Amino acid sequence: MGRPTVVRCTVTAALATLVMGMTAQTPPAVDELLVRVGERIAEYYRRAQNVICVEKSTVQPLGFNYSPQGFARTVESELHVEPDEDDAAGEARVVREVRKVNGRIPRDKDKKVREGCTDPNPLSTEPLAFMLPGHRSEYQFASAGFAKDKNRNTLMIDFASTNRTSKLELIEDERGHPDCFDWSGHAAMKGRIWVDANTYEVVRVDRRIPGPIDVKVPAALQRRYRFANWVVVEREDVTIRYKTVVFRDPDETMLLPESIDSAAKCMASSIDGALLAT
Repeated sequence: MGRPTVVRCTVTAALATLVMGMTAQTPPAVDELLVRVGERIAEYYRRAQNVICVEKSTVQPLGFNYSPQGFARTVESELHVEPDEDDAAGEARVVREVRKVNGRIPRDKDKKVREGCTDPNPLSTEPLAFMLPGHRSEYQFASAGFAKDKNRNTLMIDFASTNRTSKLELIEDERGHPDCFDWSGHAAMKGRIWVDANTYEVVRVDRRIPGPIDVKVPAALQRRYRFANWVVVEREDVTIRYKTVVFRDPDETMLLPESIDSAAKCMASSIDGALLAT
């Protein structure tokens, strides 16, 4: 592509993979399939550097029964993919620049409020990178048979972290938002990938952290926020769907994210016995 192309997406993630493959009645072995997909992902990352996406991210707080609570926060960002020179060959990262918060140009205070910690990170890994050669040893993959997804025949692949033990530590949000937290360390994940049976394009990915998982709270955070020595991650689920987008002038066809839905629930205990949910 000779010049940047703009596409508008309603997703919270990066660009996906364009996988070209043969049509086959019998699915290939998992290792063979992963090699084909990995090659196409790396190729697509090179092409995707000429694509600019307007990304729309909406975060809605949920109650204990997962019903909506309070107001949603919507952030629009300009997004593009660029090569990650610090990682393995063929890998890429997603770069974002916020353009609007709740429909208006963001002010300085919009970036400092507590709700801002739910905004997408300016830099993040591409969501299909775990299928590249540099990361495949971190997961176990297994064929899960055939299925239908939106009127297309698909092959299903199950995956799970090779290291099944999660070891996490609570940290403060690195962007400086008040009362916002994240975690560092290894989180064991598992999930399923749907691949078009004719083209071998990835059309859907489900992943989750099988909880509950205990997250260690450092002594400094215990004193500052009156936390107990643990936080429990009860669940974190993510579903990513992809669709084919056709460009004109120049003519180009790419597979891009259609939607990304995620839900997470954590429980923290304060030293005076109160329970906090996020």
